[in-house]
Amino acid sequence: MATRNEQVHAAVQRMKPKRRFLASDLIAALTFAVVNVPQAMAHALLATVNPLLGIYTLMIAVPIGTIFSSSVFMNVSTTGALAVAAGVVLVDFPDDQKLPALVVLVLLVGVIQLLAGLFRLGFLIRFVSNAVMTGFLNGVAVLIILGQLSDLTGFQSSFSNRVAQALDLLLRIGQISVPDSIIGGVTLVLIVALLFLKRLQRYAFIIAIAAATILLVVLNLPFMPTATYFGNVPMVGDIAAITRSLPELMMPQPALVMSLLLPAFSVAVIGLVQGAGVSQGTPNPDGQYPNVSRDFLGQGAANMATSIVGGIPAGGSVSGTVLMMSAGARSRWGNIFVGLFVALIVLLAGPLVERVPMPALAALLIVAGFQGLRIEQAVMAWQTGRISRLVMLATFLATLTVPLQFAVLFGVVLSILLNTIRQSNKVVVTQWVLQAQGFPVEQPPPERLPSHQLTLLHVYGSLFFAAAKNIEEMLPEVGDSIRAVVAINLRGISEIGSTYMTVLQRYAQALQARQGKLMLVGVDPLVRDQLAKTGVLKLIGDENVFVATPQIGEALNRAVAAASAWIEQEPIVKAPGTT
Repeated sequence: MATRNEQVHAAVQRMKPKRRFLASDLIAALTFAVVNVPQAMAHALLATVNPLLGIYTLMIAVPIGTIFSSSVFMNVSTTGALAVAAGVVLVDFPDDQKLPALVVLVLLVGVIQLLAGLFRLGFLIRFVSNAVMTGFLNGVAVLIILGQLSDLTGFQSSFSNRVAQALDLLLRIGQISVPDSIIGGVTLVLIVALLFLKRLQRYAFIIAIAAATILLVVLNLPFMPTATYFGNVPMVGDIAAITRSLPELMMPQPALVMSLLLPAFSVAVIGLVQGAGVSQGTPNPDGQYPNVSRDFLGQGAANMATSIVGGIPAGGSVSGTVLMMSAGARSRWGNIFVGLFVALIVLLAGPLVERVPMPALAALLIVAGFQGLRIEQAVMAWQTGRISRLVMLATFLATLTVPLQFAVLFGVVLSILLNTIRQSNKVVVTQWVLQAQGFPVEQPPPERLPSHQLTLLHVYGSLFFAAAKNIEEMLPEVGDSIRAVVAINLRGISEIGSTYMTVLQRYAQALQARQGKLMLVGVDPLVRDQLAKTGVLKLIGDENVFVATPQIGEALNRAVAAASAWIEQEPIVKAPGTT
């Protein structure tokens, strides 16, 4: 077994950039940086903070996330869902408190995710159903689209809810800003057109943003007759100046921790679920799928590092991962180099970025929102069944109407509740009819027990309280049968609830009142202990409980033999009141 030093050395060797991959990784990193700088700025706007903070997030989160993650290709960067979630949290803070609140929020998100990784909580992802995530992500995509209508059209609604804002816009369509709408509309059309050109798809965003910026600069030239008309179109520089300097370090304010703890937990869950979906859909170069808990740790480290420079929350990005791989990334160094190229853009191209029109960024986010819609997954969830359909719709509507940090938690709770109710009541009792040769034949149980015969029953489903009453109603009625033997197969059941224990007790008493007996077959030792502690074992009789053995059918054969011998050998005694 390798020593700790040997394991560290092997990890360092794996991290070293391979010369044959270097050119591909550098090109992929440059492509990602150029395309995603404007998108990160737009995500920062979704988070209601300075667009520059989105760039800082790319600079720090992408390389740190890939260094500590199990996934080689997963891109940990800004995402629409996390940006919207952060924006909902920060919207109630005054402008001078948003940055300190953001620092604490992202730090807490990172700590929660890091702890989830250290405690190996990746298995908890299974409790977030596909229906919940489909409803949530589709809701977020719609919020992203609706949230950009004000910047796209220049119309500012007095409502806070984005659905209400969109309806307000439709009712006051005459109040939109024509110049803003022209710049945004041209950008939107250009992006869509470029996305249909295979060779230019990956550059569609940056080409469209550059074209819109150049168009606005030309229209605003002093000698142009349109200068007055388009002079009021807002640009990134109107919101925040992009200085040619690297980010300054930020210190968290402890006083904000308690108020942001619950929102941070919700944002962290959103990021972890998104990241798990990305990494589990993207195998590593060796064909193995990444370790989910290790990816939790990587995202946590990325957010903790990002909080130091005031970045927005980061997580596993589907679009970022796809872009990196399609641009030629061959190792995790592609994501590491992203930080270098983003820093160069900040230092060398800040004034150019300030000239980007806000309606153009809005158009970019609208397209990103449409790309984020999970139509196929929604159709699958809809066709799966009523529970999936209800959970998906409820989560979708909650995402549109309630604070985003509660929407995904609402969906998870609803999913667990509905599935628990369904599974706890889903129970079937069948009869196994023994054959002279071959396996038993399974059929519905008789309504009434036959006298002087063995009835072998098997129960499928939950044996806990919600289903116990259903099982009792499905058991054959004892009625006036004499010396009937019922054997219930419990193989594979490691624990039964107290309500079902009561059902067994009553059924055994009913059989004994008619000179019959109840047998339990394939009993787990833990279940036998439960029977002994509750006194049910004494009632049934230790000789009528057949503990399971490794050999399938051994306990059943012993029970059948014992039941047959008892029916044949015991004298028939008439029940009281019979003639």
